Amino acid sequence: MQSGQDEDILCQFRDKNTRDRGFNVLVSAYQEKIYWLIRRIVISHDDSNDVVQFVFIKIWNNIGDFREDAKLSTWIYRIAVNEALALLKSRKFINFIPFFNVEKKLAESLVDDHFFQADEIELKLQKSILALPTRQRLVFNMRYYDELSFEEISRILNTSESALKSSYHFAFKKIKKYLIDD
Repeated sequence: MQSGQDEDILCQFRDKNTRDRGFNVLVSAYQEKIYWLIRRIVISHDDSNDVVQFVFIKIWNNIGDFREDAKLSTWIYRIAVNEALALLKSRKFINFIPFFNVEKKLAESLVDDHFFQADEIELKLQKSILALPTRQRLVFNMRYYDELSFEEISRILNTSESALKSSYHFAFKKIKKYLIDD
């Protein structure tokens, strides 16, 4: 999304008469991107839809506090990632199972999810991504699927670009090994 569109959205939000229209424009611009970002984290279509709703509610309630020291998209992605990770974390504590088992359960749910339609290679790729540690998985997904720069990802995840490049490199190597060994 271009910064001009973001500025227009923010201007509409600041005006009580156009706030609803601004929110509708924001949802139209970001809903699909946010859905897929979240979907690659939580896997389940239903959970993804729930998290997307939480994200947009949070945006609605907090956009007045947006300081504009980052791009609007960065702020929105940060909210989405945090909400998706919060769901995974709550699942871990609710089920009292190790996080690895949550990841394994997510990978197994890919096969049962009628919204996930992929060939065998894509299924193997998704399973290999789910086998990654959370940070590596996030970095890989944002770089590979969302085509975000390391600079943007560093702002979203609040970490250095060099750490992200390292995470991406290790993730890529692990995925490659998983696909070759499988």
